Amino acid sequence: MTSRSSKTRRGAAHVLPERHRGRWDGRTPVGELPARAAARWGDRESLVFGAARQSFAEIARRVDEAAKGLIALGVAPGDKVCLWLNNCPEWVHLLFAIARIGAILVPANTRFRTGDIEYVVRQGDCSTLITHDVSGPVDYLAMVRELVPESGAGCGTAPLRSERFPLLERIVTVSDREHPGAAAYPALVEAGRSVSDADLAARAAAVAVDDTLFIMFTSGTTGFPKGVMRNHHLLRNQCDRMERLAITEADVVLNYLPLFHIFGYVDGPLLSVMAGSRQVLTASFDPDECVGLVETERATQMQGFDSHLKALMDAQERRPRDTSSLRIGFFPSGMASSVPIVRRVREVFPTMQTLTAYGSTEGGANICTSFLDSSEEQRCETSGHPCDGFEIRIADPESGEELPPRAPGEILVRSYNLMQGYYRKPVETAAAIDSEGWLRSGDLGYLREDGYLRFLGRCKDMIKVGGENVDPVEVEQLLLEHPAVCAAAVVAYPDERMTEVAVAFVVPREERDAGPGAGCESESRAERDARRDALAREILELGRGRVASFKLPRHVLFVAELPMTSSGKVRKAELRDLALARLGAAAG
Repeated sequence: MTSRSSKTRRGAAHVLPERHRGRWDGRTPVGELPARAAARWGDRESLVFGAARQSFAEIARRVDEAAKGLIALGVAPGDKVCLWLNNCPEWVHLLFAIARIGAILVPANTRFRTGDIEYVVRQGDCSTLITHDVSGPVDYLAMVRELVPESGAGCGTAPLRSERFPLLERIVTVSDREHPGAAAYPALVEAGRSVSDADLAARAAAVAVDDTLFIMFTSGTTGFPKGVMRNHHLLRNQCDRMERLAITEADVVLNYLPLFHIFGYVDGPLLSVMAGSRQVLTASFDPDECVGLVETERATQMQGFDSHLKALMDAQERRPRDTSSLRIGFFPSGMASSVPIVRRVREVFPTMQTLTAYGSTEGGANICTSFLDSSEEQRCETSGHPCDGFEIRIADPESGEELPPRAPGEILVRSYNLMQGYYRKPVETAAAIDSEGWLRSGDLGYLREDGYLRFLGRCKDMIKVGGENVDPVEVEQLLLEHPAVCAAAVVAYPDERMTEVAVAFVVPREERDAGPGAGCESESRAERDARRDALAREILELGRGRVASFKLPRHVLFVAELPMTSSGKVRKAELRDLALARLGAAAG
């Protein structure tokens, strides 16, 4: 059933609206965009990264160098190439190069550690892993050696043979230094000189827009991270985004978001080559540095989550800079916690008009966005209006019955731009998308009479830490590896900087086994507290170096037992209230 909101601005599925065809013709794959941009904008600046400045023509040349290098190393059409890289120019070149030769990009979060990256490389069937040797304090190559001991010997351009990862054939480091068993980036480029322009053109010509473009791992509403498969049709959604934001070649987009995230991917490299805008890319998010770049590079657009926006405004108020070049800020809003942050913008960045959005990797980079002529209330207190080709329903999570305006329920989405599915997870795919093509988002929200959506939170228990989804089940299973942990439950706790952080409730095995009142006679309260403090430190250290730090609990709270429903499920709403009571009292 079509909702009231999506009838007015809906485009027919798979049919590109006429107004978009100047930006994308519906047939050009992602890998061809740099060459098309170079033909149009040539020597105009496309990318700024620190002292490095690259034109559209240079980007296209470096994309072809990387593409030829990958072919020379043996990357075949359909191969999965994992990029475990911090933001850098090579990330941009490789993004397009992988697409150009018909391979499939598998981006990996750079905060991942051995346990995370092992899962991504194995579940993603990756034939190639491209990473740093060392970046800042993190030794990525050492983690690779730990997982793949065979990578420490041999020639970097020769096929790798790993017992644990039989499909992994090559490792490339974005470094000038040579390492045994890994091809340094200059060696990749050099190897590509043996590949002719005709061979590259033949590979590129075989790529179709219906082919899988990337597999982006994201934690959904249940289970461990799932690989979301997307094809090149996401470019149509990007056209609608550019139209609503009125992006042109005069724009300068400050991109501090990680390129492994769908938000940074589309609002940085894709936006630049489609609109001719200049991308100012940073290695990471430093709010003071970013506000400084707005002034020096005359940035016209910023984007991110409310945690980014708050940090940027705080930095500007501490040390004001000239930010008068700012035209738009793209920051999803609508949740109660984000509304006051977005409303504060007019005082701190008076020239910047904010736009709001709602989206997901599964449902499209953008499912809803506001318009430039939306009212301030619509831009601050909603999550936008459905994009072209999107239908939205709000349904009762239990019955599936469609709900009227203002009634909260699960957000269901239907579109040409839904994911192709979860890679190698047919059961999870079938559970996410029904026979009529509706995606169950797992998100809670409601539609308004004006057709705008308001996102309220997650129907289930997913935790969103600074824009990153954290699956409590994954963290709970990690905590249960500790021999002193009998039971564990992880819930969200509000955080001013990160929006939410994880809090772990733990039932200690010793106290559970001893029964009620254990330790009261033989152990003083101070001794018990000291023992629990020591155990809490051990639990917090359990995953350090194994999983991304944002997944780790910020606090450990001990309980005698977890509150359960009659069906045997943990009552996490009760635990969230208990966390507020305990930590609030502790803070006070």
